[in-house]
Amino acid sequence: MEIVTEEITLASLREMAAKKFGDMVKAVVDVERGIMAIDGELHADEEGLLLENGSKQASLWGINIYPDVAGDDWLEFDSLINLRPSQGNRSRGVEDPQLTEKIKGIVSRLVRR
Repeated sequence: MEIVTEEITLASLREMAAKKFGDMVKAVVDVERGIMAIDGELHADEEGLLLENGSKQASLWGINIYPDVAGDDWLEFDSLINLRPSQGNRSRGVEDPQLTEKIKGIVSRLVRR
């Protein structure tokens, strides 16, 4: 598991995927700090790592990255940590379209495709 603050390659994500889930890498994005944690068994593990390193709970959102999928479908917004009724998010997805776009922007900046 690691925190990504600088650009990483798609090849690195492919290697991580192959070692754990085959075709995807779990990630948690900190929308306030513009960073993400990757390569954990659970989104909750990555969330914990970010919290230990100064992130705020309300800024953390779980996604899955599929390095071999083209277009917008390479990101999947599905994680138990996204269930946040107190923030108006009542599903495992990310219901706010602006927040979804912000997450996409952060991941696109951090992953060289």
